[in-house]
Amino acid sequence: MTFHRVAVLLFDRTPMFESAVPISIFGEDRPGLPPFDVRVIGGDGGSQVRTNAGVRLSTPHGLEAVAESDVVIVPTYRSPPDEPPPAPALDALRDAYERGAIVAGLCLGTFVLAAAGLLGNRAASTHWAYAGLLARLHPDVSVRADDLYVDEGRILTSAGSAGGIDLCLHLVRREFGADAATAIARRMVVAPHRAGGQAQFVAHPVPDHAADDPLSVALDWAARHLDQPLGADALAARALMSRRTFDRRFREVTGTSPARWLLHQRVLHAQRLLETSDLPIEQVARRSGFASAVALRPHFRRLVGVSPAAYRQSFGWNRSMDG
Repeated sequence: MTFHRVAVLLFDRTPMFESAVPISIFGEDRPGLPPFDVRVIGGDGGSQVRTNAGVRLSTPHGLEAVAESDVVIVPTYRSPPDEPPPAPALDALRDAYERGAIVAGLCLGTFVLAAAGLLGNRAASTHWAYAGLLARLHPDVSVRADDLYVDEGRILTSAGSAGGIDLCLHLVRREFGADAATAIARRMVVAPHRAGGQAQFVAHPVPDHAADDPLSVALDWAARHLDQPLGADALAARALMSRRTFDRRFREVTGTSPARWLLHQRVLHAQRLLETSDLPIEQVARRSGFASAVALRPHFRRLVGVSPAAYRQSFGWNRSMDG
């Protein structure tokens, strides 16, 4: 479907940057695109919302505008996002999806879609720092803690902050073509295309729990021994848990699987070495737990979006070093 009417659902006490993303992308006339009819709606009711910085934003439309929209975007939500959203807003989202609208949750807006029951048995992304909370609150959601955004057809979700820009540009590209998305990206001075499977380009830290928590102890140990052979069975044993209990607790805390977490930690360690050392990429790979540079490259490119050589060229301490 090609769409025209875009509803942006805002709530009180939410971040201003994320709130503005879909308005910035769809709220201006763009050459080669139809003018979008953007309607900003207060999810709590009322004609204004107040951001977490105290800035007031006008929300001139009521929830009835959701019923008239082709696309409904929830750009963010209150932090921490464990407060139930207002029931009328959830009803409006469910009704919109049932009548055929596209529904998107950006950053913490994913929690609103989950509360509306729209993400059951679906994959979804959110800000990496809240992926574990999303998995705990909504165990029926397959949380992709690493992905920039996830496209499930008429349901889309994205990672934090700038990940919302990527999702909105992806939606434009999907419905109107690459030229349209590139034109918008050029005006915004952002990358025209980052694949949804690309990593959020941030560290996934060891969960912040008490020092005597066996899971945290095991993961801290793993993060310091990435050059050694590691696996979920070994980590479960170090955490003094059965494999089944370990897998369940691991997903509750991190929002991802042990295998994905280990791979991300290894790629992250490789990033650090590329940034801070002049080690040849072969040694970077081995110190990060990969058998060789050849084994590192496809994982690094998939998660980071560029090759190790290109990453070192952009972020390395000595950009004249080898690729």
